[in-house]
Amino acid sequence: MKLYDSKMAPNPRRARIFLAEKGITVPTEQVDIMAMQHKTPEYSAINPFQRMPALVLDDGTVITESMAICRYFEMVQPEPPLFGKGAKEAALVEMWNRRAEINFFVNVAAVFRHLHPAMKELEVPQIPAFAEANRPRVAWFLNLLDGELAKREFIAGDRYSVADITALVAVDFMKPARLTMPDDLAHVKRWHAAVSARPSAKA
Repeated sequence: MKLYDSKMAPNPRRARIFLAEKGITVPTEQVDIMAMQHKTPEYSAINPFQRMPALVLDDGTVITESMAICRYFEMVQPEPPLFGKGAKEAALVEMWNRRAEINFFVNVAAVFRHLHPAMKELEVPQIPAFAEANRPRVAWFLNLLDGELAKREFIAGDRYSVADITALVAVDFMKPARLTMPDDLAHVKRWHAAVSARPSAKA
């Protein structure tokens, strides 16, 4: 088994944090995005979408997409449950993970990919107007999330879950995207400090 990883990218970090929470160690190989290693014929044969992470199982099966990889390991090692326990909790985790991914993570990434000079060769064409259109969407979601976190400890409930991982990575990705956290989001800041203090956040 091998996990193709990239320390510079946010999606592989989601998988690393998940594995750290599970206490699972997997052999890894770094793929240097800035050196275009993800576009080589060798890596393209593993993942034709040319993205990380990619998990190659012992039987040669390739699993790509960070959440698919996380779900694989959830089934392999159910404890601690990071996709929820029971029908209601699992549904709430799924709901909030998708909300955080579609309405927050993707929008932060769009700002980064379409404005940051380092992405000029990787995002062709860069469309600055698209980046600017996503700025208010990031702020909208954070304000909504602040109200939700006034009611509970974590994103989807009283238990840390994959939804917290997605939101944590998105908040941290705001820095390279040059997006600032609004000052008045006390509940988001409380949550972010707590999840950032977990050892897995350093993965």
